[in-house]
This record gives sequence, structure tokens and C-alpha cells, in this order.
Amino acid sequence: MTKNRLQAKRVVVTGYGARTPLGIHAAQSWEAIMAYQLGYRHFDKKDGGIKSGFFGVIDEALDLKFLPAGIRRRLPRFAHLAMSAANEAMLMAFGSQPLSSFHSPLTSGAIIGTGWGGIDETVINHDKYQSSGLGSTFGCFFSMPSIATAACSQFWSLRGYQNTPIAACATGTMAIGDAFEIIRSGRATMMLAGGAESLLHNTSVWNIDILNALTREEQDITKASCPFSLDRNGFVLSEGAAVVCLEERDTALARGATILGEITGYGNFSDAVDFTAPAEDKIARVATIQAALAQAGLGVHEIDYINAHGTSTQLNDRNEAESIKQAFGEQAYRIPISSTKGYSGHLIAAAGSFESIVCLQALHHQIMPATCHLKNVDPACDLDFIREGHRPAVLHNTLNLSFGFGGANAALVISRGI
Repeated sequence: MTKNRLQAKRVVVTGYGARTPLGIHAAQSWEAIMAYQLGYRHFDKKDGGIKSGFFGVIDEALDLKFLPAGIRRRLPRFAHLAMSAANEAMLMAFGSQPLSSFHSPLTSGAIIGTGWGGIDETVINHDKYQSSGLGSTFGCFFSMPSIATAACSQFWSLRGYQNTPIAACATGTMAIGDAFEIIRSGRATMMLAGGAESLLHNTSVWNIDILNALTREEQDITKASCPFSLDRNGFVLSEGAAVVCLEERDTALARGATILGEITGYGNFSDAVDFTAPAEDKIARVATIQAALAQAGLGVHEIDYINAHGTSTQLNDRNEAESIKQAFGEQAYRIPISSTKGYSGHLIAAAGSFESIVCLQALHHQIMPATCHLKNVDPACDLDFIREGHRPAVLHNTLNLSFGFGGANAALVISRGI
């Protein structure tokens, strides 16, 4: 095997797109965070047996005119969100130029993850079938978790590597990390990667609410999602999608692409302990962080900002703070950290990919977003969680952390890139 084949490729970001309750485009979501706006509001779902009262919903209609009807009609809402976000990423990366001008279809791929896929449409279709004996002829597609990945592949003729990670709240970060590894290994030159989720039907919401994972706050919106605060009592469920376009660096530079950032490290280890609670020993979370730093070739003193998973649940926030301390040692107290879920709510499968875009925006604007609603600090979460407002800084390397149900842990080092 030649030396060139052994040499790892560098992977850069050339486009991104997001659909969240904060905004119908990625830039709008960032601007909303900078304006300290919230993407969720109060909904009374007690008639459905749901105790939680705050949710993030995208009210604005999606512009899906770019999709042929034959694709659009077969997609559940989470996939509509994914395709819309992916289209924004592709336009940012390539404009009106055809992808085939720069990348072979066989070296272009897609990894679009989800946690629960089209469960809303599946439940609705089931109810129709039970009541009438007839359901949608697209019911099979609604319940396919890989339908968004398939739609991206079909629409943009991405005939290379394809996969659909399903890892709850760590999904979006894993999708980007896996796509990074595929390009890094030389198996692809371009990948679409990210996650999407939409859980609006009462049955879908109840399935999570019954686990006592969602916020129990009923009146004060500032306590509905308050990561690392003593007042935290669960997360706000939100829908959304976030997708990035990754390219092999030399190929991107050769075509004159604008480099928005570079993925330099990825870590992925499993708790293997519980379906919902994080492992008390924190071994996997620490290993995940250390692996991402090692692959990036960075020391603990070279991370300028951490976007924490920060769900606003009692167990996660305390465990995450302790994991960061173990991974970074005394340096943990010197690194600014924030969770942006206090603005967006928890996008589940899209959380990690959206927060990766937040890191890219932070690198571009050289500002770190504050942790929203952090007024009553938990003494067990005694790190610098940026509670006094957005903070300007000189940023070169950021770390995005995502931890999901099922013990899934993922971390990405996202650097400014050159």
C-alpha cells in the first residue's frame, strides 16, 4: 500500500442548513440566539395525559418546491425538515452549479440520522387503517428511518456511501463524525451529514413524557430549560433538522469553495449501562472527549470553547460537568462552556448537528453564546458556563458534545480551518 493511500484526508465544512423553532434558516437560528430569543412556548397537552407544558414547534411552512412530488409525497415531516436543511447546505456549498461538476456520484454520499423517524405519521396511518381498513399507500416509507438519507441520495444523485445512524440525542453528532471518517479514509470526497426529528403527535410525546425526561415546569418559561441550574427539571422537546456539507479539503480548495470550518477530531464510546441514565463512572464520556482531542492532535489547553450537551436534566448536567472535569483536569475551569438548548429546546437527533453549526457560527463570528436562564447555578456544575451574556473571544478550536439515550456518547472537534 502506498504512502498516499495511508495518509488521512482533511475534511472541511463548505455548507450547512438548519430548520429549528428559532428560525427557518441557519442564520436566523443563530441571530435568534444572539438576541436571546426562545424557540419554544407553552402548550397544554394535559388532555393527552402529558404533564410537560413547553415545546418547540416550527410554525412557518417549509418551502419544498424544489422537491419533485414523487419524492415529497412519500416523506414524513422529519424527512421534509431534513431535505429542506440539506437543500440550504447544498446551495451554500455549490450554489447553482451541479454537484457532478466537482464530485463523482460514487464518491458522494449521505448520512442523515433520526431518533424516532416518522413515528407521528406511522401512528396516524395506523389509526386510519384500524378505523377504516385503509391507510396511506406511502405508510411503508413513513416508517422507514432511512427515508431521509434515501431521499437525499436520490435527489442529489449521491451514489456513494449511505447510512442512517439512530442514536437518540447523539445522532446528529455521530452522523457528522461518521461522514468525517468516511472522507478522511478516502472512501468519499463529499458527504451530506446531519439529523432530523419531529415528534408532535400526542402518542409520540407521551412516550417520552412518561419517562419523566421532559420539563415539569408549567408556568415560568425561564425554568422550562435552564441547563446547569439548580432549577432544572427536564428538557424541552423541539422539532428540527440540521445538515452540513463536508468535503475533502484539497478538492474543496481546488474548486474555490469557501471553507466554513474543519472537522479535526471525533470520539464515540458507549456507556453500556442503562437505557436512559448516564454511567456514573463516566468512563465512556471521558474517553469520547479524549479520543476526539487525540485525533485532532490537540492538548486540553487548545480547546477554546465547548458546546455542552446540557439538556437541563438533573442527571445529565451533573454527569457532563464531572466528565469534563475528568477529561480536562484543572484546565476544565478555564474553558468557557455553554449549552444552547435553553434557546432551541432539545432537537433530539438534530441537536448535535445543529450545535455543530452553532460551533461553526461561533468560529465565524468569534463569539461564544451564553447559557440561557442560568441564574441559580448548581454548585455541582461549577465550571465557566458563560452565564453573564454572549462573550467575544479568539476562537480556533471548539468541542461539541452529545450524549444520548442508550448510552450513546459522541464528540466533535470543530476548528476554524485554513
